[in-house]
Amino acid sequence: MKNLITSVGLMSGTSSDGIDASIIKSDGENEVHFIGNHFLPYEERIKSRIRNLKEKINLILDLEKNALEVNSLEKEITLLHVKIVNLIIEKFGLSKLDIDLVGFHGHTIFHSFKDKKTKQIGDGKLLSKLTKLNVVYNFRKNDMKNGGQGAPLVPIFHKLLQIKLKLKMPLVFLNIGGISNLTYLNNAKEIESFDSGPGNFLIDKILQLKSNNKYQFDRDGIIAFNGNVDRNILNSYLNDSYYESMPPKSLDVNDFNLSALRSLSLEDSVATLSELTAVTSVNALNFFTVKPKEIILCGGGRKNTYIFERIKKLSNILIKNIDEYKVNGDFVESQAFAYLAVRSFFKKPISFPKTTGVSKPCIGGDSIKFK
Repeated sequence: MKNLITSVGLMSGTSSDGIDASIIKSDGENEVHFIGNHFLPYEERIKSRIRNLKEKINLILDLEKNALEVNSLEKEITLLHVKIVNLIIEKFGLSKLDIDLVGFHGHTIFHSFKDKKTKQIGDGKLLSKLTKLNVVYNFRKNDMKNGGQGAPLVPIFHKLLQIKLKLKMPLVFLNIGGISNLTYLNNAKEIESFDSGPGNFLIDKILQLKSNNKYQFDRDGIIAFNGNVDRNILNSYLNDSYYESMPPKSLDVNDFNLSALRSLSLEDSVATLSELTAVTSVNALNFFTVKPKEIILCGGGRKNTYIFERIKKLSNILIKNIDEYKVNGDFVESQAFAYLAVRSFFKKPISFPKTTGVSKPCIGGDSIKFK
């Protein structure tokens, strides 16, 4: 019988809405069993702390300037991760003895390939000590040390889903999180992936700013549907050299500026940024010589009907939400980090030359063994 590892995966995304947790069993290769998921929302106070800190950290030097606040928030976020680990184990009738590993991503507050620096706040040692479990964290560090971009890391899990769901290739998994990234799978063994452009983060941010936090996100894309796209501003965003540069490539939410939208109404701002997400996602498909037959949407942005419909129209490719395959699209990334923790345990690579630009397939993740 195959050696299956039971792993809890944890993800706190750039939306800063809370923590996703998933429990899986896997051999780190092509076998996976999904046990269950749980979501722990952040209180408004924590959301504000994360967003305010992110605003302060635009350069690598800002990490040092704000070290006290970074350390304070790191401890608080780690304690919330302890809480959700305990909650999800209890929710599915398991005990700590049933869990082999925890894959702990943490919350990204800085990511810059140019600076060779990525910072996810989350104390793996403290998490291990308080949960009394083995923890794998710092997933991106080794990749960047070996010439990679440090992102995206989920593509190897997308490949697993393609195998498990028996999906026909070529296809694309398009994850619309804070940043949008896509994974292209063809019949060749190589996996190709890169960040295609902004996802939800800019839309959420302009919405929160212009509505004085009345709205946190554009539910179903309703606000975008009620606005008009400003083509001049859209084109100014699209003129960024990033979109022409060859993959692999990665972005951080701080790579974008909202000042051009200052004079627009809330509705027009949201429509323009939603169009930017859709257009850059579809334009990214031009990097592939054989177009995908299907686009599978993951991440929070898959629920935005405006973005869904625009990608469908602009690409003229079959598009589905991953939920149609009986996979909960809200938990793909937490499941992925549970899987990456298992691969780390077995010393299997988690990033590859055509996913992050790393020089050769690279293992990742620091391990804390609970004693």
